[in-house]
Amino acid sequence: MTGTGLISSLGYVSMRTTDLDAVIRNATDILGLHEVETTRQKSFLSAQANHHEIVYSRSDENSVDHIGLVAQTRQAFEQIRENVARGGYRIVSEQPIEDHIDEGFAVVGPEGFTWQVYLERSAYSMVKLGGFGPDRFGHVNVQVVDALAMRDFLVDVFGFRVSDQIGDDAAFFLRCNNDHHGVAVFKSTRAAMHHHAWQTQSIVDLGRLGDRLARTGSRLAWGPVRHGAGDNIAVYYVEPTGAVIELYTDLELIFDPERQIRHWQEDDLYWINQWDGQVPDGILDHGVPPTAR
Repeated sequence: MTGTGLISSLGYVSMRTTDLDAVIRNATDILGLHEVETTRQKSFLSAQANHHEIVYSRSDENSVDHIGLVAQTRQAFEQIRENVARGGYRIVSEQPIEDHIDEGFAVVGPEGFTWQVYLERSAYSMVKLGGFGPDRFGHVNVQVVDALAMRDFLVDVFGFRVSDQIGDDAAFFLRCNNDHHGVAVFKSTRAAMHHHAWQTQSIVDLGRLGDRLARTGSRLAWGPVRHGAGDNIAVYYVEPTGAVIELYTDLELIFDPERQIRHWQEDDLYWINQWDGQVPDGILDHGVPPTAR
């Protein structure tokens, strides 16, 4: 994937959980990630042959601790640091706040979300370690009270670009590389990470996820569905933290840096569901809040 300038990719998401054993079982047995390293307090899991794409930490709360963003270059890393200072955002650590990262800093952005910006030692890998499961971590969806402020933060500080916009401020889909979006921002009455999303090879893998859930007595919460914004085919289910996991395929790739923003009317539900325009009741009520700092 090619970055748009400052951020090359979303590196990982770090979450806190009240039931570490349950989230590890879900991540390995249902989603299909492999467990790279686990201690009594923390587990690092990945879809690829790298150290982690998601981190779960034992806690007395379910929350999203932070989201990791890989800087494109050292120059980009320094530029982001300048953008943070110019915007007056709070740096909570001048050092990495996650293990197995050599160089980085953490900043709290709008509505309490923490973002870890770091330099990655190894190149992005697409090596899959066999078995079932996704190919890689893809994106996050966050819900915020002020969607315009979050959009401006992602654009001005990290160099994201808006791919699709819903209404005036109902939702924004923003990219940092060729993927249609790395962060989706939905206007809500609260601040929460609604879901973390994982890319897989084909729609067949989406069906197999549904099969694995059914065999454990659980169910998909939504899908298969093809979205209009992003064009991806996706399924969703709720993990033990209360956040949603999306498994998707066929996401739009954008190679033109000057591609115009695609605008949708908020009441034209084709943007969220091309096939029947339906959204399950309560699906947007799930999610976990950002960890307070």
